[in-house]
Amino acid sequence: MSFAASSANFEQLALPLLPSLYSHAFWLSRDHAEAEDLVQETISKALRAFDSFQAGTNFKAWIFRILRNTFLTSRAGIASARTVFLEDHPDLLDFADASPTPEDHLLRLDNQAAVNEALDRLQPPLREVLLLCDVEELKYKEIALVLDVPIGTVMSRISRARRTLHQMLQSQLGESL
Repeated sequence: MSFAASSANFEQLALPLLPSLYSHAFWLSRDHAEAEDLVQETISKALRAFDSFQAGTNFKAWIFRILRNTFLTSRAGIASARTVFLEDHPDLLDFADASPTPEDHLLRLDNQAAVNEALDRLQPPLREVLLLCDVEELKYKEIALVLDVPIGTVMSRISRARRTLHQMLQSQLGESL
């Protein structure tokens, strides 16, 4: 296959994943500029290695693994997460109602902030597996491939992450959960 055809195939597979890659890169790095750099480097590495991608396998899992490895080798790694204040990033808020009341805005902002704060407090391996599963909607097998861990470890971490997140939110938001 020619470079042009290979590049076109890569574009077709990669372009729809850019928002997800950026979102995950941001959760890893906790910095918009760093997340952009991380996605750019991931795309560059993936394009260079695209001839090693096996057609018919999961491209999303493959490129997410490149993203994760790039992040881990580019700095101290996932443990260096920093807090990001939601009010500094209004673009992260997604209000579904067309005309919510001011009280609705405050409740949503408070709930979203509580979820983000609880996610920030999760241990990095638990946060990462939860985001790959529940935000990026990767299957357990795909997550195991991305993280290079057994599928049982993935299932255990997801269970522990959800239980811990639920407990944190219960203590923050009260018993209404």
